[in-house]
Amino acid sequence: MKMQFGARSDTGRVRENNEDSYRLSPELDLYVLSDGMGGQAAGEVASRLATETIVAHCRAARRNPSLALVGDSLDGVSASANRLASAIRLANREICEAGANSSTHRGMGATIVAAWFHEGRMTLAHVGDSRAYRVRAGEIEQLTSDHSFVAEQVRHGVMSAHEADLSSMQSVLMRALGIDPEVEIDIDEQLVLDGDTIVLCSDGLTRELSDSQIAAVITETRDAEEAAERLVHMANDAGGGDNVTVIVLRRAHKRRALARLARLFRRPS
Repeated sequence: MKMQFGARSDTGRVRENNEDSYRLSPELDLYVLSDGMGGQAAGEVASRLATETIVAHCRAARRNPSLALVGDSLDGVSASANRLASAIRLANREICEAGANSSTHRGMGATIVAAWFHEGRMTLAHVGDSRAYRVRAGEIEQLTSDHSFVAEQVRHGVMSAHEADLSSMQSVLMRALGIDPEVEIDIDEQLVLDGDTIVLCSDGLTRELSDSQIAAVITETRDAEEAAERLVHMANDAGGGDNVTVIVLRRAHKRRALARLARLFRRPS
């Protein structure tokens, strides 16, 4: 199942450097996004380590299906889900080791959100507050739950969603890669229907735009690359207070896909 994809990343209007990173691996149908954190350039290092390690591990497993998993196998999920979890555990270890071996990188960490498509299904994995959304028939649904302090407060009824949006604690994460030698990963598997669009994004998008604004862009814009560009542009226009990175993944309707192929291969009259 090949997805139409588009991606954009921008420093934003306030930050001096971009600590977000993403990797597109269309040959695997694997798409990964990370938001780094840490002093100096450590956040950039952490996010790059995260995305590169995950894609490299999954590529190695494609070449060698017997490649050992990192960590214990998860029950009740597919081989793809176990492989993606293995890749994220390996990335976590790489970031921890890099931080321990460098005084300038000590304490660095990163979020991760990754989508892997296979035979009509999507394996979704995440740690932190980078998000995944699905837009289906014009309706948007957040597929991930933020691993942040304010999100925990909202889930426990201590804080309202509005209060969370205004809180100075928004950046405090309860889970991230690189903090501890072992990391808890949220894994989900879902069917992908014709016309579905999956959006992976860093919090630089969701702090500036509402869910309804994101859904409107996805619904109005057929081209995935153009949709990603529009979302980043709108986030910057709304303030651009953080780095913003967006990956848009769309499964085209079969009729549209067939019509496009017909146009490509139509003989000239």
